[in-house]
Amino acid sequence: MAETGAKGVAPSVPVVRIAHLNEHVGQEVEIQGWLYNKRSSGKIRFLEVRDGTGIVQAVMVRSELPPEVFDLYDTVTQESSLTVQGWVRQESRAPGGYELGLTGLRLIQVAEPYPITPKEHGIEFLMDHRHLWLRSRRQQVIMRVRSEVVKAFRDWLDEHEFVLIDAPILTPNAVEGTTTLFETNYFDTKAYLSQSGQLYMEAAAMAFGKVYCFGPTFRAEKSKTRRHLTEFWMLEPEMAFADLDEDMRVQEELISYVVARVLERFGSLLRDVLERDTIPLENVKPPFPRLAYDDAIKMVQAAGEPLPWGEDLGAPHETLIAEHFDRPVFVHRYPVQAKAFYMKPDPERPEVALCADLLAPEGYGEITGGGQRIDDLQLLEERLQQNGLPKETYKWYLDLRRYGTVPHSGFGVGIERTVAWICGLPHVRETIPFPRLLNRLYP
Repeated sequence: MAETGAKGVAPSVPVVRIAHLNEHVGQEVEIQGWLYNKRSSGKIRFLEVRDGTGIVQAVMVRSELPPEVFDLYDTVTQESSLTVQGWVRQESRAPGGYELGLTGLRLIQVAEPYPITPKEHGIEFLMDHRHLWLRSRRQQVIMRVRSEVVKAFRDWLDEHEFVLIDAPILTPNAVEGTTTLFETNYFDTKAYLSQSGQLYMEAAAMAFGKVYCFGPTFRAEKSKTRRHLTEFWMLEPEMAFADLDEDMRVQEELISYVVARVLERFGSLLRDVLERDTIPLENVKPPFPRLAYDDAIKMVQAAGEPLPWGEDLGAPHETLIAEHFDRPVFVHRYPVQAKAFYMKPDPERPEVALCADLLAPEGYGEITGGGQRIDDLQLLEERLQQNGLPKETYKWYLDLRRYGTVPHSGFGVGIERTVAWICGLPHVRETIPFPRLLNRLYP
């Protein structure tokens, strides 16, 4: 690719990233990146350059630059790739608090007219151009928060002796409802895209004690709500010798740690770029309230919602319940009929399961779901039969109850819903780089 405007560029200048400019005040450096924006006031011109770690303002002064370099301002377009050189200085009015006194500019490629401009664009247009929309400052902050959320989850689990175990994506059976499976041909048989790695984590927990998987999961729900994706990423810890109470304790410690770490590292960006009120997030500290399903139903019914006992909570019900609390709340012991086949019934009350969903405040709904698994072979066989699931397909899963069964529990955390909540976003589609929705498989 042809390069232009190399005059004024000194080869010995160190290449640094914008995030580290504070370490180079008073030094001449080179930044490799793209033009984010530009503006002119006659003899002084300003280039806003981004490199993926931040944005820096490069100041072009006519009297300090060769004419051919100064005139490149007229050539460079939004999102053109370039390198800039200049002296680093503190400037409180500049983006990030630092700027460059430009000494050199090299254009790598002059971009064609950029389709995403400062004017308002519809969401479908932006989604069609998701591959470019990711370059905007707002989307970059969201993706950086997502990255930190994932790292924080894994750091906490690793530090608490959980072992990462990768679960398969192609599976021979359902974990959740059979109506939400994506089916595919697997040589001479059928396979399905994984709804969850949980069953495999149960096997791994019997080998390692405490484990987790993290990866993509797929649900073929024909849903268009703001909380649903057909492909999303889930973190799924599983623990041997753990009951429901221990399961909830681990969840509240884990979620509190993640939120606190994001606030520590990205609090100012949440407030300044995403306009997120972070005060509600500061309340996310254990212990979390625990609300029995029976009491949750009464709360919903008292608000005039006709929800009969035995049905699962919908999004409006979860929002109504969460409004009563200033931090996430556990709703536990749902009716057995409303939960998956593997949930263990409460020995003291068999019509309800030893399970819990964690509801985020501010209307973001369920962010974790889990509970204690059936550890009795006979009961699990009965539940498979009741749910019309083929015993032969689950033979390996039944083996876990034949060879050293123990009480065990676990849960799943939806990364996208967690990020949407922390960032204060109205829809999960902005929380994943390339969302897959009921009507979207592009780009």
